[in-house]
Amino acid sequence: MRDKIEAKLKLALRPESIRVEDESAKHAGHIERHGHADPDGDTHFRVWIVSDMFAGKSRVECHRMITDLLAEEFDAGLHALAIHSSTPAQSA
Repeated sequence: MRDKIEAKLKLALRPESIRVEDESAKHAGHIERHGHADPDGDTHFRVWIVSDMFAGKSRVECHRMITDLLAEEFDAGLHALAIHSSTPAQSA
């Protein structure tokens, strides 16, 4: 799942930098409480992405771009995605 997320975002957003981390292990026991997490992981991720594609967009618009690109992954079990998005100018 991590590789799919990274590949899709790289293709669509041509980022200057990107880092995708699987944080599923931090949510062990989540399935018992909420019924969402897969005990094998691949459910909770954090993304840091810097792209010119975010220029002129609000934070909500940037996050929506990313979640829309990952609709298939959400349908396949991705439960939570923490997003840190910025333009190259904002990250300097």
